[in-house]
Amino acid sequence: MPKNGYIVGFDIGTKKVTAIISEITEDNKIEIIGIGSSESRGLRKGVVVNLDATVDAINKAQEEAELMAGVEIDSGFIGISGAHIKSFNSRGVIAVSSKNREISREDINRVIDQSKAVSIPPDREIIHIIPQEFVVDEQDGIKDPLGMSGIKLEVNVHIVTGAITSVQNLKTCTTRAGVEIEQIVLNQIATSASVLTHDERELGVGLIDIGAGTTEIAIFERGSLWYTSIIPIGGDNFTNDIAVGLRTPIPDAEKIKKKFGCVSGPLVDEQETIEVASVGRGKKPRVLSRQLLADILQPRAEEIFRLVDNDIKRMGYEKSLNSGVVLTGGTALLEGLEEVAESVFDLPVRRGDPGGIGGLVDRVSTPDYASAVGLVLYGHKLWKQRGLSKENKKGFMAKLKDWLKEA
Repeated sequence: MPKNGYIVGFDIGTKKVTAIISEITEDNKIEIIGIGSSESRGLRKGVVVNLDATVDAINKAQEEAELMAGVEIDSGFIGISGAHIKSFNSRGVIAVSSKNREISREDINRVIDQSKAVSIPPDREIIHIIPQEFVVDEQDGIKDPLGMSGIKLEVNVHIVTGAITSVQNLKTCTTRAGVEIEQIVLNQIATSASVLTHDERELGVGLIDIGAGTTEIAIFERGSLWYTSIIPIGGDNFTNDIAVGLRTPIPDAEKIKKKFGCVSGPLVDEQETIEVASVGRGKKPRVLSRQLLADILQPRAEEIFRLVDNDIKRMGYEKSLNSGVVLTGGTALLEGLEEVAESVFDLPVRRGDPGGIGGLVDRVSTPDYASAVGLVLYGHKLWKQRGLSKENKKGFMAKLKDWLKEA
């Protein structure tokens, strides 16, 4: 390993695979030194459907990032998504074991283990167990009870599960690509690390990550994650709507969406036109009103936000969004999306651009890099939590692997 440890994130998405290599600086900050991306053809709605195509995409993204960074990497944090992801909240209760009633690390580990003593279908596996808050003798809101005195220790946790086959297929692709998995991380957790502020997490915020194949939801409050959900609609649906509505090939529809897409009619000049390719050989392109494009896209944007709003209200979290909603993901680049979201949620809405990093900031400061940047920030947070000093950076990944096994 080099003098400074490298933390690598792989965002394996429906539309593209992104690899980001980061380096820990002298002052223990994180800098992006390598970025790679490649078109993804092996996933559908966040789930692997073609192993070879996914492996190829991971390899291309990795090679591009390595070339830019001038280093070789063989491991990383891997993002996971897809409609197969399910999550729920659980609770664990134990009696403090020591005679002096001082809560030890062993007590904390025992109560977290007890919280996962719930019935989980045999075709699913646990990806994350995230402590939300601890309760010591009926006193709630405790973030870290280590060293406190008490008789009874309780914990509220958020448990994330995934379909065993889907998780295994992702692991298989990553391993075949020659990348050792440091940890599989839920996309909402990674993304939140790069786009949410401390105040938003404390007051309560809704994170909506609109990718190509899925829309991912996460609710944070009192500094903790309380709800996650995934809706199988995303940016590809906008592209298909353009292809059908304007009668143009899907590749051209994707280009039109990125260059001219707007989901709010009032923001478009009525005189503005766009050139649209026709379907079929020999047919000339047509010139159409950009207003027509907005009329096609706006209903889809409203549909997605209504589905999200209904999902949040169905679970009773609508009163948790005290600081509003943050939109991120590649589709968040669509003009007018924030305005449509504000009209549906009746809440403040902002676009979530990744932050908290140095180095090649300009290259990754847009919402489509939020998850990949979040993965390296997630790894950096683990590094800091473990109290790794500058002197211990040698063998960084080996030590981190041991810690992850113990966690």
